[in-house]
Amino acid sequence: MGSPSKIKPAAPGHGPLTLPTAPDSYLGLYPAGVPGSSAGVTAFTAATGIKLSLVPYYSGWFEPFQADFAKSVAGDGAVPLVQINPTGISLAAIASGRYDSYLRTYAQAINAYRHPVILSFGHEMNGDWYSWAYKKTSPAVFVAAWRHIVTLFRQRAVDNVTWMWTVNIIDDPHYGRVPSPAQWWPGRSYVTWVGIDGYYYHPSTMFASLFGPTIVAVREITHDPILIAETAAVPAADQPAKIADLFTGVRLYGLLGFVWFDVARSYDWQVSSPMAFAAFRRGAEAYQGPAT
Repeated sequence: MGSPSKIKPAAPGHGPLTLPTAPDSYLGLYPAGVPGSSAGVTAFTAATGIKLSLVPYYSGWFEPFQADFAKSVAGDGAVPLVQINPTGISLAAIASGRYDSYLRTYAQAINAYRHPVILSFGHEMNGDWYSWAYKKTSPAVFVAAWRHIVTLFRQRAVDNVTWMWTVNIIDDPHYGRVPSPAQWWPGRSYVTWVGIDGYYYHPSTMFASLFGPTIVAVREITHDPILIAETAAVPAADQPAKIADLFTGVRLYGLLGFVWFDVARSYDWQVSSPMAFAAFRRGAEAYQGPAT
């Protein structure tokens, strides 16, 4: 997958800073420890020879923008992807402006950064496992909060943000059937990219069955570029084969790329064998040529 490392900071008054949207453009990794430590990124790069183009981190509400981490990521030719999680926060209060002071400070910090940033707010809202999501917060309130945040940033002329609306797959091998994301759609003018999250739990799972139905559902709403924003495979699912399947699926569906969730939590998603690392290397070489 290619790297957007040639993107330069925009001079004030010279228009918005946009990211490339060609298919197969992005390969990202979320390792344990970020944004406090980049050791996981360094280890993965050393093991695969791949130059990453996206490095995400998850940000709690009231947490400031991690500018030093973002600068470090940009220095390596990648783009920071921030997943803002409003855990336990009233989205109605966000929409009403109660937290505008925090949001203004956040917007100011990103504006001062002057490099591309991808922001995602309240990811996987069509699942029922987060406080901001299905059965806990209504889709209408989610949409109102999303629009309020985007509008606040735009009113302050923050033009270096790519807004990524991130949904969970609708045919989930772990959670079962998840609602189609259409009712959470904020509207075309409020979204830049769409993110889709889904994981390989079983050897029989393939890209088309895992992500295909959700891609179809998203395409009924929008033709915005799609990134597989969170994915991984447990070792028992045949990690090397699933990594190869991800690269193939991204290419066949014309997607932006994918982010591997390289963390051991309730399940061990970490790349765990020389064969899996080699699969990453082969997949990347198919897009961008051998690593140098």
